[in-house]
Amino acid sequence: MLFVQQLLNGLLDGVYYLLIALGLSLIFSLGGIVNLAHGAFFAIGAYLTLVLSPYLGFGGSFVAAPVAVALLGLVIERLLFRRFYRADPILSLLLTFGLAMVAEQALRMIFGAPPLSYAIPPALRGQVVVGSFIYSYYRTVLLGVATVCVLLLWLLLQKTAFGRVVRAGVQNPDMVGALGISLQPYMSTVAALGIGLAGLAGVLLAPIYSVHPAMGNEIITPAFVVVVIGGLGSFWGVVVAALLVGLVKGTMIAIGYSAASTAAIYLLMLLVLLFRPRGLFGERIMRFE
Repeated sequence: MLFVQQLLNGLLDGVYYLLIALGLSLIFSLGGIVNLAHGAFFAIGAYLTLVLSPYLGFGGSFVAAPVAVALLGLVIERLLFRRFYRADPILSLLLTFGLAMVAEQALRMIFGAPPLSYAIPPALRGQVVVGSFIYSYYRTVLLGVATVCVLLLWLLLQKTAFGRVVRAGVQNPDMVGALGISLQPYMSTVAALGIGLAGLAGVLLAPIYSVHPAMGNEIITPAFVVVVIGGLGSFWGVVVAALLVGLVKGTMIAIGYSAASTAAIYLLMLLVLLFRPRGLFGERIMRFE
């Protein structure tokens, strides 16, 4: 049973990598922005949970914090990102790297450097017991919430007019422009959605991990690994890659090699790129060729 628990914990890691990686993939696919500041929004979401919970409770923070982070992302998109949509991606990489450093230092100045903790809400404490198998109730709820979020995002992208324009804009924005459709508002919405998902991940993880200013830096690299393994422009590629990364990490910990679990993720990425340079489900995107 311990082995299964470790696998589920690995899947949990994969799930919050997924919430961050989906936003990364969408923002880069549509706008060409390499958003190294994405982890900072994850950290901001976690800190907002600490700030808002005494007034709104965890349920209120669950709604308010991601919305606040999404609005912050919308402001940053309008002031900064849109200046670099047609520029060399290296410029957006430098911009967002600086933005991430500013955000981390701002969090350190406001909240201090020591890690802060946030207790799991009483209503979500306890264990799920199935026969001899025992697992945290909160972690089970977290897996369910993340699954619902992924399905809702898929429905938005696949079953709505908004999603059709976004998918067309990813593949060939010039053709979309020739049809008289401006991608600017769609880029703003995608940035808000992607950054809001990072904030949601921060809210969900605040009760089970320590909250500290550098937590965004710790998660951004695995999230990029998930995007690379899944393949640019592929929604389900990112989903499969996140679950695969989580399973690999959980398996390494379960068999007693926890120190090598992170290295195993990078080895997985190397193997995938050797045989599938586009990633597992990477699509051809004309403007990047």
